[in-house]
Amino acid sequence: MLFEPSVIDDFLSGYGRFGVNLGLERIQRLLARLGNPQEQVPIVHVAGTNGKGSVCAYLASVLSVAGYRVGRYTSPHLLNWNERICINQTPITDADLWQHLKAVAAATETEQTSPHADGDPTPTQFEVFTAAAWSYFAAQAVDIAIVEVGLGGRLDATNVCPVPLVTAIVSLSREHWQSLGPTLTDIAREKAGILKPGRPVVIGPLPEDADGVVRQRAAQLGCGLYDVTPAATTESGQWRSGLDDDLIDYGSGLLGDHQRVNSGVAIAILQLLQRQGWTIPTAAIQQGMATTQWPGRLQWLTWQGQQILIDGAHNTAAAQMLRCYVDSLPQPVTWLMGMLATKDHKDIFTALLRPGDTLHLVPVPGHQSADTSELTQLAQMVCADLNACYRHETLEQALMAMGDAKNDAPHATKVLCGSLYLVGEFLAQGNVSCTTEH
Repeated sequence: MLFEPSVIDDFLSGYGRFGVNLGLERIQRLLARLGNPQEQVPIVHVAGTNGKGSVCAYLASVLSVAGYRVGRYTSPHLLNWNERICINQTPITDADLWQHLKAVAAATETEQTSPHADGDPTPTQFEVFTAAAWSYFAAQAVDIAIVEVGLGGRLDATNVCPVPLVTAIVSLSREHWQSLGPTLTDIAREKAGILKPGRPVVIGPLPEDADGVVRQRAAQLGCGLYDVTPAATTESGQWRSGLDDDLIDYGSGLLGDHQRVNSGVAIAILQLLQRQGWTIPTAAIQQGMATTQWPGRLQWLTWQGQQILIDGAHNTAAAQMLRCYVDSLPQPVTWLMGMLATKDHKDIFTALLRPGDTLHLVPVPGHQSADTSELTQLAQMVCADLNACYRHETLEQALMAMGDAKNDAPHATKVLCGSLYLVGEFLAQGNVSCTTEH
């Protein structure tokens, strides 16, 4: 069957009107009508405010090198929905995605014919897509699926497997408080909801209040809990991490010092899988870690002769990580930023902007974008000594202005950030190529 990709977009947009509605009842009923495909796939379940996508990318890369058929489910996507569902780094085809979405739709229609006590049988867009992912992985008989939590954990649509191989909470900071609760304790309680009785859990460094919540939950459930600290640097310049005295030296395919934690979490998960009988040679770990790719996160690209660093940096913690990396680059910085209305704009500006920097602001197309005039005022309040601050109607206009800026420092580092949706829009512009030189 040949069809336009817009068919998939139109289909999914029909469920978009149901918004974010956390809960497991709808997805559990839907999966039951599909034959519970999630019970046919061994999984590793990964939560965290930041870093969970990187951990999933590391795991999928290593396990693929080790010879396994690896499903990976992540969100959001940059260019198209297919990116979210991969097997051995290859996104699901349009035909396969449409096939499994239609199966989910048929199950949804059956669901809607039966009344339920909660009066809300219609699944959300994320639930529909998650069900399609489970259906695809089961049909493809993957050896293992690496599954990233969408939002929170306890009530997230991915939290439907009673016996995961390993769970992980990579990091935790204050985000999505509108859905998860106003405090770090509240958010930690939601993320700890992915822990399952007797199943091992790996955690990165967490804020003290959040750490206590996770540890208490792990103790209640009898989970073996494994702490990860940032990977150390060896004399040869590689990183070193591992459980107990089982340390592995490796290189990371992803940039940034924050990857010391993310890669360490991945190493710990892989070693726990080894202890469960999975065949993962050290050489496969080293090769897979070194060749991991995770587009749109601290990635250097060239657009019309300009070298631009792109990164989502969509919350305060991610912005701080970006700033840490940018501090090692030529200063000042020319920023091109767009942010959603729901983000902590002041804290993100505080983390990123420095005197002498130039800021170009754009709306995030197709999403609930923050008003650029309000962002301009806020940016100038946060950093009164900006070289300049410009507003643009479109991303293309901003890119051209950033390239033509005559008042900027001649060797300023150029960074596009603030939203993964904006990064996706940039990649969709075309004429973009990867570069390792900067």
